[in-house]
Amino acid sequence: MNRFLKWIIGILVLVAIGVFGYSVLNDGLLKKPLSPKKIVSFKVDDIELKVFYNRPSKRNRDVFGALVPFNEVWRTGANEATTFETNKALKVGNDSLPAGKYTLWTVPSDSTWHVMFNKKQYSWGVDMEMKAMREPEFDVIDVEVPSQKIDTTVEQFTIGFDNSTDHLLLTLAWDDTKVVVPLK
Repeated sequence: MNRFLKWIIGILVLVAIGVFGYSVLNDGLLKKPLSPKKIVSFKVDDIELKVFYNRPSKRNRDVFGALVPFNEVWRTGANEATTFETNKALKVGNDSLPAGKYTLWTVPSDSTWHVMFNKKQYSWGVDMEMKAMREPEFDVIDVEVPSQKIDTTVEQFTIGFDNSTDHLLLTLAWDDTKVVVPLK
């Protein structure tokens, strides 16, 4: 074999050992993430909405009031800050939300939630002390909505849109709790 071919084979062996080592140290390269990324899109007529978020799982844990403390700002998902994007101005509660991209933050409590649309984009959802990175001065809307107990358990945090009754709703559900934000 010529010298060049031996050199290429040697590099490939080193790369394979590196990938194998990384895989062993990080519980596998192909392992499903604990909080997978999700994009939810909605389009009706000329309105286009999109939410990007990470979906944490319940995994036999107490969620609201424990894992997600009551009366504290939550990044509304895991990992990166959740984003909400609209191509048209919307009414959220009694307030107007201009077209654009926002980060979505919540403050859960046992009976109501505050849902905030923040115009600043954050690279991550929490800081080094695990506190939400939201800066309230950038909030465009802060709407208070009731939380509902549901009969089924939602294992993975889920955000969706519901337009089944011709009233557009943004829904958030996890564990035994559901929150509905009316949009117009």
